[in-house]
Amino acid sequence: MQQLADIGVLGLAVMGANLARNAARKGFGVAVFNRNGARTDELINEHGGEGRFTPSKTIPEFVASIAKPRAIIIMVKAGQPVDDVIEELLPHLEVGDIIIDGGNSLYTDTNRRFHYLKDRDIKFIGMGVSGGEEGALEGPSMMPGGTREAYSRIEPIVTKMAAQVDGEPCCTYIGTEGSGHYVKMVHNGIEYADMQLITEAYDLFKTVYGLEAGAIADIFAEWNKGELNSYLIEITDAVLRKVDSTGKPLVDSIVDEAEQKGTGRWTAQSALDLGVPLTSITEAVFARALSGRRAQRAEAEKRFPHPATTKRTITQADIDAIRDALYASKIVAYAQGFEQLAVASQQFGWDLKLGDLATIWRGGCIIRARFLNRIREAYETGGAGDNLLLQDYFRDAVVQAEANWRKVVGLAIAEGIPVPAFASSIAYYDGLRRARGPANLLQGLRDYFGAHTYGRLDKPGKFHTRWSQDGSEIQA
Repeated sequence: MQQLADIGVLGLAVMGANLARNAARKGFGVAVFNRNGARTDELINEHGGEGRFTPSKTIPEFVASIAKPRAIIIMVKAGQPVDDVIEELLPHLEVGDIIIDGGNSLYTDTNRRFHYLKDRDIKFIGMGVSGGEEGALEGPSMMPGGTREAYSRIEPIVTKMAAQVDGEPCCTYIGTEGSGHYVKMVHNGIEYADMQLITEAYDLFKTVYGLEAGAIADIFAEWNKGELNSYLIEITDAVLRKVDSTGKPLVDSIVDEAEQKGTGRWTAQSALDLGVPLTSITEAVFARALSGRRAQRAEAEKRFPHPATTKRTITQADIDAIRDALYASKIVAYAQGFEQLAVASQQFGWDLKLGDLATIWRGGCIIRARFLNRIREAYETGGAGDNLLLQDYFRDAVVQAEANWRKVVGLAIAEGIPVPAFASSIAYYDGLRRARGPANLLQGLRDYFGAHTYGRLDKPGKFHTRWSQDGSEIQA
């Protein structure tokens, strides 16, 4: 009798196929199914020798080949396809079986599916998976959210499939409902900001200092040896060095239009709903949107005068200034992202362990970086407080970088180079460190036209001034 599989994978495009191969390589039996059977055949023909696969051509056969309680990872396009697959699976599942959505689903959809399946005695896990196709195969960062009972069933499998850093898996139980997908969403939002900051540094080197791609790559390679060490800095070096068939840098021939699949936009939308000042990530989303308006930008370039730009000779001090601006802005982006996670955890009752998230993001995922160890330490020691910027290490880092940070943003503005992520990050920093800002006037204006009331520094309660009447102040 054929041995039943430990887990199933439905959907064998690159990510699904690589997750299936990952599990098989780690010694687990993997049932595999794809609507287009040719993909199943291709996986078995090319990689069947990597482990114990059980291929199926029908869903009933696929479900029957998995040990109970069945755990099935579905890797299909987010949205309606996930609901369609769930409905296809349901008639063949039994009480206690588990469906795991490993795609980039919107967390509110995951919440809905979690409760829909709970009512049918089927467990549902929304699991964020970061690391791209390479991570899926070699070891991603995995963020599963659902019931602890359901996680316990898959824990021995996913913790072995995940990337390992210092002997710890880059996978942990996140929380209930759609928390796993929410955490992955914010992870992607931070990724948007990180990438935007890198491109702004690149733009300064190219446009202000006239450096060629290879020379800029050398700078990023050097930065990767220090506090900026990260996967994104590493691959920036690689992308800038790539030469195409013409012998010229490939990056110079790539269309300057950044696409997006929605997770960054969802992160910004959720931050607005929660009232979290997520300026870095939101500006990164807007920058991608503006990049998509190529025809509009081309017309505007003809119509608007530009500051006269004289190519400057770069010095080590200039390189260090841009590095400092990048690092300080990166800290702001992570601080904002983690604050959003903290607020969401409280709002939705998820009890997220923020230090654990820093731990599982240290390997496998796109935003893996050396300084995530610093974030982990901040949460472990209780020094993070409500905002990572208030923790000693990060506070000292931004204070030390501040002069160069301002210098770089000022230079960019003077030269007409857009640096929305750099500029919004330092504006946030400046706003954060002011105990009293100008919102007193704003609230006065709101009270004038809308009777929204205001508080006073010198006495408790809420007040309203009869601005257009007798000008008297009354207690609301």
